[in-house]
Amino acid sequence: MKSLPIVALIGQTNAGKSSLLNRFARKNIAIVAREEGTTRDNVSAKIDQSFLLIDTAGLKNPEDDFEANIQDQIADAIDSADLILLVQDSTKFINQRDRNIARLALKSKKPVFLVLNKSDLGDALELQEFRGLGVKPEQTFTVSATTGQGTRELKTAILRHFSLSTPVLSAEQSSETLSQSPATETLSIALIGRPNAGKSSLFNSLAKKQQALVSSRQGTTRDINRVQIKFKGQPIEILDTAGLRKPGKREVGIEKFSAIRTLAAIEEADVCALLIDATEPHSKLDQSLAGQIVDAGKGIILILTKTDLVEDTDAILDKLEYDFNFIPFAPVLITSALTGKNVTKLYDLASQIIQDSRIEIKTSTLNQILNDAILSHPPAGLKNTHPKPKYIVQTDTTPPWFVIHGREMELMHWSYKRFLERKIREKYPFIGMPIFFSFKNQK
Repeated sequence: MKSLPIVALIGQTNAGKSSLLNRFARKNIAIVAREEGTTRDNVSAKIDQSFLLIDTAGLKNPEDDFEANIQDQIADAIDSADLILLVQDSTKFINQRDRNIARLALKSKKPVFLVLNKSDLGDALELQEFRGLGVKPEQTFTVSATTGQGTRELKTAILRHFSLSTPVLSAEQSSETLSQSPATETLSIALIGRPNAGKSSLFNSLAKKQQALVSSRQGTTRDINRVQIKFKGQPIEILDTAGLRKPGKREVGIEKFSAIRTLAAIEEADVCALLIDATEPHSKLDQSLAGQIVDAGKGIILILTKTDLVEDTDAILDKLEYDFNFIPFAPVLITSALTGKNVTKLYDLASQIIQDSRIEIKTSTLNQILNDAILSHPPAGLKNTHPKPKYIVQTDTTPPWFVIHGREMELMHWSYKRFLERKIREKYPFIGMPIFFSFKNQK
């Protein structure tokens, strides 16, 4: 799987960066509010399998003053992005801050698109009001993140810039059409985790414990270390990412850049190995990283590292099971890079995860599972109205995606979705791979 180009959103607070990201991703990933400076966490989205869109403001400490915040946004974009989207509120006259942002963006020598958001509003200003920012007219786009006006043209320009000819599918097409593309030739595994969790040691151990070294290339444009090997005839690429700390504890500079690179590695990988240090309690950041991996639809393996330094792993495994009960399908691998314990089992486990994720279940089998589930536990709803699932079909693989048709499906509670997932996994475990559901009302 090739690395996706990175597109970074920069601009003043409340210009609509988060809304624009949500519009492109067709779902509410970023928190959107009228108050300035709402974005707090890293937010990114893979757009139509073609590029990674990142709101760099999410990397900032909310206590930073404005100028330092903007400087960091530009620095992040310069270091990590292949294209910069400068988002401007088209209802406001430009000020010196806007000019400084544009000047620094253009000075970076990275390609810059000026995106004039909120252009659907009656008080939107004329285009000539923004010529002072220095961006060429042919690289200026008027859009509305709220209504979607102009966003298709902007996306087309981004794809054209990267010379991408990948067809843009609608949300319905992408979720309702089984993937017809051949399996990825090379299996990509990303090592994800906190600093000092043992990623580099495991990376080096994996690179040594292989049957035939094909190539090794480090220090790529994203600073993701890579090694390609062959294991039992299967080409495998291992991605080693920088460790991530909580957003508020990240230093300004290279450590914040690692957050963008880690997001890019997750999107690039087929399977993500989340490393957890056996000598330290696992934190909420580990759980957050697991959530990002699952949301991206990637395979996940929990890797317990440094087990040679602890005596009782049973207690750690019990704690691990409790803290990660939201991903009971994720296998746990107990390893030691020092002794080499279970290191190469990662290859077999990752291969099995991808192989199982490509299973296509017969519709008749799926509907039998659905009917049995409804008979044993009918879905609850409101006082006089209940969801009435009729039939289920599988629409995609890797990750598996299922669409359930029926009536009053908007009343389906999240707990019943979990129940249906358990029922499917009883027969088809899909170890290490999240599965997704869509619910559609019959007309």
